[in-house]
Amino acid sequence: MKARLPQGMGGGAQNMQSMIKQAQKMQEQITSVQEEIENENFTATTGGGVVEITMNGRKQVQSLTIKPEVVDKDDIETLQDLIISAVNECVKQIEETSETKMGAVTGGVSFPGLF
Repeated sequence: MKARLPQGMGGGAQNMQSMIKQAQKMQEQITSVQEEIENENFTATTGGGVVEITMNGRKQVQSLTIKPEVVDKDDIETLQDLIISAVNECVKQIEETSETKMGAVTGGVSFPGLF
């Protein structure tokens, strides 16, 4: 007499191997996308182009350009606000790009802290 496994239990080792291979493939894709994003540059401007910032995907500032006409020693607050806005916009671009590209790899499943 042959022993029968409950329905859905057959091929367990084979299914497990397949799942492990899929997980490894996804990990490779995630690593590749992370590297792609880290090496990409993102640029944001504020104040009609008087402040421009470029950051890489690791959120490191690569360049900051401030046009002389916006520099007013009596109104430093405006310049500070423009710089902060440009940085925040650049970070937002990086995060949105990360979410979009990672979502394509993970099928929209979020892994907190991964990206």
